[in-house]
Parts: sequence; C-alpha cells; structure tokens
Amino acid sequence: MNKLKNLIADYPFLKFLSNRYILVLIFFIIWVLFLDNYSYLDHRVLDNEIDEIEDNINYYKTEIKKDSASIKHLKNDDRVEKYAREKYYMKRDNEDIYIIEFEDDKKVEKEAEAEKTNSNK
Repeated sequence: MNKLKNLIADYPFLKFLSNRYILVLIFFIIWVLFLDNYSYLDHRVLDNEIDEIEDNINYYKTEIKKDSASIKHLKNDDRVEKYAREKYYMKRDNEDIYIIEFEDDKKVEKEAEAEKTNSNK
C-alpha cells in the first residue's frame, strides 16, 4: 500500500485516474469510440459512403436532364434524321457518304480514350 501511495505522490495525475467514476467514464468513451456496433469510426465510414452516393445522385440527375433535352430535340423528324446521319452514318438509298477524318481529330480522340481508361482505373 505504501508503494501505491508513493507512486500517487510522485505522479499526482494518478490520483485523478484512480477515481472510479473517471475509470468508468474512460471505459465508456473507449467503448463508444471503438468497440460499439455504432462506433464513431463506423459512422465516419458510413458518412463517406453517403457523401459518395449523394455525389452519384447529383451526377445522374444532371445526366437525366441532358438526356431529357436530347429526347425533346429528337422528337422532331428533321433532328432524328440529322442525328442518325451524324452518329450512325446512315444514308438514303440514292446517296453516298464520304467520311473525312483529319489526323488532329484522331490524336484528340486517342487522348480522350486514354484519359477515360486512366480515370476508370
């Protein structure tokens, strides 16, 4: 017992830590932060996932708006024909299509594809 009193006399913060209420409080804080099913660490991970999902929601909402605008434009027959000719190289029976590609355009397309593959990794 003397050794304990000498130790407490040498280190006064041990007297504070030897209080049973403080010990229970420290145990409770450790339990809540690390050991509980609803621990602070788990909440941080879940909050990050929620933020990521909310970002996805915003992205898809903007994409839906873009697609809705495209659909409105494609309701016109002239625009459908123009889109089909440009995107899918469709033609009428009595027409010939000549596709002209410039070297600069090919370089830009290759760079864009490389960026997409790098961003997917």
